[in-house]
Amino acid sequence: MNAPHGFKPLFRTSPVLDLIGPLYSREEGKCLVIGLRAEAKHCNSRGTVHGGILATLADVALGYTMAFSTEPPGNLVTANLSLDYAGTAKTGDWLEARVDIQKQGSRLSFANCYILVGEQRIVRASAVFVAAGRRVVKTLPE
Repeated sequence: MNAPHGFKPLFRTSPVLDLIGPLYSREEGKCLVIGLRAEAKHCNSRGTVHGGILATLADVALGYTMAFSTEPPGNLVTANLSLDYAGTAKTGDWLEARVDIQKQGSRLSFANCYILVGEQRIVRASAVFVAAGRRVVKTLPE
């Protein structure tokens, strides 16, 4: 396995996550830690993990942690994602995204995330999520 002890393959995936993965997860109480082993495919021309990969990792960690912290899981959509890049990662590094839920409301939810390489925080992210209602399909009268 390409992940530290206690991490399992992420329980849910999508076509975009298949492209950047494999992603791993570990539960810590109500929180979900998401991990990724940096590979060459994640890096830019400078040899460091691309900011878009880090943003995707933060968005996934934030969204999954928020959605799966309630029963039943919430149907959330990212309304805002803000990131500050404070460091870099390179091929072979283990990236770990840890989330702090700030507030979960009936319509809006707020959370913060740090992506770490070892003990060093390389990304600080914050997000706002909107509770997505069920899509109503209206039909035209015949």
